[in-house]
Amino acid sequence: MFRYFTILIFIAVASGFATAQAVKGTVKSDPAGEKFAAVRALADRTVKAHGGSKLKAMGTLVIAGSVDVTMSGVPQAIPATFITIFAGDKYRIEINNPFQPLKQAFDGVTTSSTIRGGFMLPPLNRLGFPLLARIGDTGFIVTELPAEKRKRKGFRVTSPEGFLTDFYLDEKTDQIKAYDANYVIEGRTVTTSVEIDKFRIVEGIVVPEKYVQRFDMEQMTVYANFKAKEITVNTVVPNTLFTV
Repeated sequence: MFRYFTILIFIAVASGFATAQAVKGTVKSDPAGEKFAAVRALADRTVKAHGGSKLKAMGTLVIAGSVDVTMSGVPQAIPATFITIFAGDKYRIEINNPFQPLKQAFDGVTTSSTIRGGFMLPPLNRLGFPLLARIGDTGFIVTELPAEKRKRKGFRVTSPEGFLTDFYLDEKTDQIKAYDANYVIEGRTVTTSVEIDKFRIVEGIVVPEKYVQRFDMEQMTVYANFKAKEITVNTVVPNTLFTV
């Protein structure tokens, strides 16, 4: 149970900045159509709302903070701390919690992890907030939200590998207010939703700072409250950090 809960904390922290639906399929879109033009214009406005050219040119992003996790049946919050580092296609994530510290990294070629049993997260550089900077790049496809989600203002971005991220936007600012997704974790389906409460502007880039995430699993519900304490952009990060 503790091992599974530890993995869940790891996924929760990663998902806050990298929420995605790990389901691969064909992306249906008409690059010449009016619907495509409208949704792409919306995505471009969102990129602009989060820093525009500064976001697109961002070299590194380092986020460190705390997360409190509760689950149905265990109301006492479990505290943990986290750090995520992104540098182009490279990334590193570390989780410190009372049960088992965890690390995962990608050096541009190979993914390494300290998680037992061969468990790996989806590629963090292809999901969630870091994906905004790739809008407009070859292979990153912007489409409408699925029909059942179109009551909310937003769009979907699909990575070249087929990972999906659904973004929901503030009606006035076009900034991200929420996103949701489905995961399959060790054979169990997890539905997750994120609501962002606060942003921080760092070097002209608008980064999620405080948010709440809910995980609905087959046998339990988990809540995670995140708060980023340190956020830095374009700092020098040694390549040695991207291996575990």
